[in-house]
Amino acid sequence: MNFWNECGTFFRESRRHFRATGAVLPSSRFLGRALASALDYTHPPRVILEVGPGTGSVTREILRRLQPSDRLDCVELNEQFVARMNAWLQRDPRCAPFRRQVRVIHSPVESLPGDAAYDHIISGLPLNNFPVALVREIFRAYIRLLKPGGVLSYFEYTLIRQIKTPFVGKRERRRLYRVGQVVNHYIRSYQVRRQQVLMNVPPAVVRHLHIKPAAASAPVSA
Repeated sequence: MNFWNECGTFFRESRRHFRATGAVLPSSRFLGRALASALDYTHPPRVILEVGPGTGSVTREILRRLQPSDRLDCVELNEQFVARMNAWLQRDPRCAPFRRQVRVIHSPVESLPGDAAYDHIISGLPLNNFPVALVREIFRAYIRLLKPGGVLSYFEYTLIRQIKTPFVGKRERRRLYRVGQVVNHYIRSYQVRRQQVLMNVPPAVVRHLHIKPAAASAPVSA
C-alpha cells in the first residue's frame, strides 16, 4: 500500500468523518508496533480482533506477528476503508501468506455477535471523540468479545482531554470529563502496561489491559 496514497485516503475520510476517524494522518509504524506488541507475549493459536484498522497501518504490524495458526478479524465502520483494506489484502503480494487468516468486517464493533471470541483486541478508535454512551457501549463490547484473561490494547493521544478542555464550551467539557471517567475506570481496574509513543502525529499513549476472568460476568459500573 503506497504511503502517500494511504495518507491521501485517510485525510479525505478524516475531513468527511472526523469524529469517527479522529486524526488527519494514519497511525505511524511506531504506534502500530506498540499496539501490536502485546502479541509478542502470547503464543498461538490466537484469535485477534483489530477495531478500526482504517488504511491498515496497524494491521501491517499485526501481520508481522501473525503465526500460521492465528486468525485476524478487522472490523471497520467506514466503507471506503473497508474497500481499501480488501483491495490491499488481495493485491499486495506481501499479504498472500495471510489471506486465508484475515477477514474484514464492515460493522461497528458493538454490533459484532458472540461472547469470549478473541484472545486479543487491538483498537484504533478515537474514543475521546465519541459520546459518553457510545464509549461505554464500546468497552462493554470489548469485555464481551474478549476471552477470559484476554488483552485489550488501545491508544489515546497524549493529554488530549486536558488540552481540549480550556478551549471548548461547558457541554463539551462535561462530555470530555465523563469520557475520562469511563476510560479511567478500566485503566484502574485492568491496565498492566503503558507505552509512550512520541513518534506519531500527535504523540500517543498505548495502554494494555489484561481483562481478568471475572470481568466478563461482572456488571460494568463506569
